[in-house]
This record gives sequence, structure tokens and C-alpha cells, in this order.
Amino acid sequence: MKNIQRNILPFLLIVFLFVNATSHSQDSSVTDANVKKEKKKKKKKRKKTKLPKIDLSHWKVTLPVTNDEGKPYEIEPPEILQFASNEVAKPYMYIDSTKGAIVFHAMPTESKTRNTKYTRSELREQMVPGDNSVNWTFKDGGNLKGKIAIDKVSRGNDGKYHRVIIMQIHGRLTNEQRDLIGEDDNNAPPILKIYWDKGKIRVKTKVLKNLNAVEPEILHEDAWDDDDGFNFEQEVGFKKFTLEIKVTDGKMLIILNNNEYKSYEGIHIKKWGIFENYFKAGNYFQSRDAGAYAKVRFYELEVSH
Repeated sequence: MKNIQRNILPFLLIVFLFVNATSHSQDSSVTDANVKKEKKKKKKKRKKTKLPKIDLSHWKVTLPVTNDEGKPYEIEPPEILQFASNEVAKPYMYIDSTKGAIVFHAMPTESKTRNTKYTRSELREQMVPGDNSVNWTFKDGGNLKGKIAIDKVSRGNDGKYHRVIIMQIHGRLTNEQRDLIGEDDNNAPPILKIYWDKGKIRVKTKVLKNLNAVEPEILHEDAWDDDDGFNFEQEVGFKKFTLEIKVTDGKMLIILNNNEYKSYEGIHIKKWGIFENYFKAGNYFQSRDAGAYAKVRFYELEVSH
């Protein structure tokens, strides 16, 4: 009997130690698994902050809200560099740090600029920050390139998406030209409008009604008419796309996604050389429907001359 007890005790001790070790190992495994799960959850929560690649030091913005004088609210350099903290701007121009883009939000309001019924959340180039009077001609040349996506856009009663102008080249009269034709402002027609139109990119430009027109007749807005327009074949929809405008003396080239091109040259572009110009980019919303709106994301925007 004593021999049996002597043999059983070591055996029971070994069993106890084995069970204890196994239990500890399982507890350790469960703990390790829980730690790994927590780490994965934290990684998912920690989304990287992305910022748009856009230098606003040579742009001012017009927003679809009025200032104290009842005119469209504008922010010029250097204040525009802090637009993200501007309480008035926040609903209409803000950074989406998950996408790395500036969002331009526009809808029908009373904040209309002169000579238009539409509103905008749109940038206007200023070659000299804070000064609208220094601009460029086609002889000077210019290049504008952007990476863009339509974020959201409303539909009309016909079920079709509303249109948005996302880039422009706008003409401008010099003070001398303005006085010559008796105008009270420096406004001239836009030589280029680029639309997001039902998921495609549409381009409109100006043509002279009278090809023999010269100064001062050529300076009047009613000397110019709209062309028939041009649609790029590729459908961009709500995906990212790149647009580039290249301007040289007597030529204007528009490039979509580096693989589709539309070139303008000839008598109309040549005679347009009389005007000064500036680039525009953003969300110039083309609807007055109640409840209509559009949001446009700009990831990148580069301008050079």
C-alpha cells in the first residue's frame, strides 16, 4: 500500500503541473489575441490626415453668401490661406482631410456676381495677391492643371444632373479699353468655360460674329457669340480626373486625363489676343432650382505663366 502511494504521488504532481501550465498557456493565448484585436481596432480608427496640394497665395474666392453690403462674400490673399478657420467660409469651402481635397459647395442664393443669375464657390486667379488689375494675355501664355472630382450634385425635375462649371478663362478689359467703349466696369466675356455635364466634360468657347471686326468693336461683349461646344468622349462621372489648360499665343489646348485633347486656334483665338485674362476654378453652379446644390473636390491645382 505504501508503495502504491509512493508511486501515485509523483504522478499526481506531474498531472497538476501539466494542467496548470496548459491553463496558463491558454490564458496567455487569449490575452495575446485580445491585444492584437485591440491594436487592429486602433489602426482602423487612426485614419491618415490628407491635405490638398493647392497653394492659394495667388487666388481669391467668391462664395455663395453675401457680405454686410449685400455683395458676394470674397476672401483675398493672405486671409484666404486661413479659410479653414473662417466661420463664414466653412459651409462653402472646406478641407476634406479623408480625401485630401478642398470642397467647393454652391447652391442658389442671393449672392450673385454682376452679369449672371448663378452663384458660385469659385477661385479667381490674382497674379499679384490682392490685386485684380494685373492679368495676362495669350501672348504671355498660361497653364492651369487640376485634379478634380464631383462629390455630389443634385438633379432637376427631368431627372438629369445639374451642370457645374469647374474651370474658366475669363477676359478682362484694361482701364483704357473700358474707357474707350464707355463701360462702367472691366468685365469681358469668358473665352473658355469647362463644364461637368451629366458625367462628361464639355467645353465652350467664344467666336467672333464679324471676322473683320477690329478695335474698338471687338472689345464689346456683343461682338462675340458662343460656339457649338465640344464634348470629350470619356465619361468621368464621380471619379477623379485631371484637366489641363495650356495657353500660348494664338492657341488654347484643353487636355483630359492626359489622353484626350481639344485644340483651339485660328482667327477667333488670334483676335482674342486683344484681351487680358485670368483663370478661374471651383464650383460655378448652373441652376436656380429650389434645393439644388453641388459639391466639387479639388485635390490639386497648379498655375504657371
